[in-house]
Amino acid sequence: MRFYRISGLSVASEIELPGLTAIDPASAPEVTIRRGPVSQILGDAIAAGVTWQIAGKRLLLHIPGVARFLLNDGREIVVAPESAASVADVPVFILGTVFGILLHQREQVVLHASAVVAHGRAVLFCGASGAGKSTLAAALTERGYPLMSDDFCALTLDGSGPPLAQSDGRQLKLWAQAVDRLKLAPRRGARVRTSLEKFYVEPAKVFSAPLPLGAVYILREARPPHAAGIDRPNVVDAALLIGRNAYRPLLVERLDQKARYFHAATAVANAAGVFHLTRALDFNSLPHVVESLEQHWVDLQLMEKAA
Repeated sequence: MRFYRISGLSVASEIELPGLTAIDPASAPEVTIRRGPVSQILGDAIAAGVTWQIAGKRLLLHIPGVARFLLNDGREIVVAPESAASVADVPVFILGTVFGILLHQREQVVLHASAVVAHGRAVLFCGASGAGKSTLAAALTERGYPLMSDDFCALTLDGSGPPLAQSDGRQLKLWAQAVDRLKLAPRRGARVRTSLEKFYVEPAKVFSAPLPLGAVYILREARPPHAAGIDRPNVVDAALLIGRNAYRPLLVERLDQKARYFHAATAVANAAGVFHLTRALDFNSLPHVVESLEQHWVDLQLMEKAA
């Protein structure tokens, strides 16, 4: 067994998970990942899609050509690779879609976001795949802001304070072009998936404890009618944006968690502030985007203005 921390949870895994920092063995891990047989169907399924089935507290996910995954009550992931050749591609799905769904099973709020630390607060960047979340987080870590999470971020709400963002200290996943343009080749690791020019990259600095939210930015490309800049939608629109940026939103509905996300979205909008971050999708604009964010954090009193 190997031991990791993912989104604040202690995890024991029979499968090596590249891109995560190992931790000391936990006597009673909260999640276990193991290899084993997984049926092609759940006979008592109450809901199903093309690649998934739900039966009570179990969820079966099939990634064609890679593996079948059985998630049991948010506590166990059983993995059945489809072939010897597909074994190398299993970890990236565990660390993405599979664990994101497991967090849903545990009734946690999960956003499709990367997160960094600014002045003791978690700052999240939300957006669909390809929106530039990881690239922006990488540029900020190079500027000195520790990385909290990449691709998804779990939130904890207990009603006694602001929402907390959970950290897991994972590595960044960046396309080869981003690695080259950000000059990160010395910290480039293995490929995320054998068929992709995408790599694990060791961030300059990581943070491994939960933090209160400081701000949430919804990434948007600068094109008419949206000009580059940062603006704040009203509270209602902000809550809707948080809901739309849930990780795997279809499963939020299927797992009957829409009410939970509505409550969380309102809490996030009220406590942290939700903003549109509109910028050009090119590397030349990144320094200006980082400077704009730093000024915005000064305005929000997330950090002291430089002398």
